[in-house]
Amino acid sequence: MALTKPNQQLRRDLKEAAALLKWSGVDLFVFAKRLLAAGDEQGANDLMKIALSFQETEDKLAGYADEVSDQRITRAKPE
Repeated sequence: MALTKPNQQLRRDLKEAAALLKWSGVDLFVFAKRLLAAGDEQGANDLMKIALSFQETEDKLAGYADEVSDQRITRAKPE
C-alpha cells in the first residue's frame, strides 16, 4: 500500500532533518580537527561529543523515516 501524502511528507522531513544533522556533524568534526591542531584539546573533545550526539540522533531520525515507509508510524489528521 502506498504512503499517503502526509506520510510521504513526514518521511521526507525526517530524512531531510537526518541529512542536516549529518552534514552539521561533519562540519563540527572539521572544526574540532582545527581546534586540535591549534592546541585546544578540550574544545576539540567537546565538539566531537556534540558531533557524535548528532550522529546518534541522525540514526534515530533515519530509523523513524524507515518506520514511516513500513507504515509503522503514520501521520494522523488534525482534530
